[in-house]
Amino acid sequence: MFRFDRYLNSAATICALLLAASTAVLAQGPQPIRSPDVLSDRRVTFRFRAPNAKEVFVAREGAQRLAMAKDDKGVWSVTTDPLEPDLYGYSIIADGVGLIDPLNPEMKPNILNTQSLVHVPGPSSIPWEVNNVPHGTVHHHFYRSQVVGDDRDFYVYTPPGYDVKARKPYPTLYLLHGFSDNAGGWTDVGRAHVILDNLIAQGKAKPMLIVMPLGYGAPEILGRSGSGPRDPNLGKRNFDKFAEALITEVIPAVEKAYHVDANSHSRAICGLSMGGGESITTGLNHLDTFSWVGSFSGAVIMAGNDLNQTLPPLDSSANAKLKLLWIGCGKDDFLINSNHQLDEWLKAKGITHTFVETPGAHTWLVWRRYLADFAPLLFR
Repeated sequence: MFRFDRYLNSAATICALLLAASTAVLAQGPQPIRSPDVLSDRRVTFRFRAPNAKEVFVAREGAQRLAMAKDDKGVWSVTTDPLEPDLYGYSIIADGVGLIDPLNPEMKPNILNTQSLVHVPGPSSIPWEVNNVPHGTVHHHFYRSQVVGDDRDFYVYTPPGYDVKARKPYPTLYLLHGFSDNAGGWTDVGRAHVILDNLIAQGKAKPMLIVMPLGYGAPEILGRSGSGPRDPNLGKRNFDKFAEALITEVIPAVEKAYHVDANSHSRAICGLSMGGGESITTGLNHLDTFSWVGSFSGAVIMAGNDLNQTLPPLDSSANAKLKLLWIGCGKDDFLINSNHQLDEWLKAKGITHTFVETPGAHTWLVWRRYLADFAPLLFR
């Protein structure tokens, strides 16, 4: 006769044995680790399991790389000094190979060098911290470029309360990314939309649209040989074709789809690195299109070494059309000398401009701050 009570006792015994065996296996296996671990004092601990690695480092944006130490379980770790509140790109370098952090889902997208991203939070007064304020909307557009001959995209930020029926149309900032970024660089990494949300809520910036186009007029400049940015002929073609695509394709598409003011006094252009160089060459060679021009660590040198050829028609008469020409670069940026040369050239031409030199290198840590400083100056 079947004894159900004995069956239950046997089943319970089996389950207990299986649970004990599973617990023993888990105890012997690798334990979960956390990386990055942002501590309350703004130090950050990075961890990476690689028991067979010989040497592991953390390479962090804007800082010297840090050597990691391995424990008896094969887990490498290192803890930074307290960091300023910001977003930091970083990579794990294991035996000379750069890797993303496999424990971190937050990414810093890049066409040539994707990294992991860690956020060290700060007070609500920091422009790129998400706050309880009205938020704008980021729109993603795709189109076929007849100028470049490819399919490409651009992003448009509309400010909180954007109203297509508003009596007064909105001004527009054309915001350009750097070399190896994609069109989403300023939202994915630069947090341009968050910065403008906060500035507008505080009354520090005018409500405006931000258009963020793909910045490659010659996409072959991204070749993985690394020689593209150093080829002056390719660099010039990249700048020239970008300007043509922007002025003949992107701007008309934006001004058809959005309620914006279609005159130079309501258009600004600025960008970082390659995009800063494109902003200078595009903006200053098209003063009937843009009255507000900015450059963050601008790589004007990508278009050639001779500014008299890069900006041939420019002289003091440009001051009548320019509302603002703003140039910033970090003291430790590898482009600081070429930006000094641009500053001196503009002075010699009698062109009114602002040149800002700040601490920092060629990093987003500098460029977020520049956007937060530059945007409030526009359309006043």
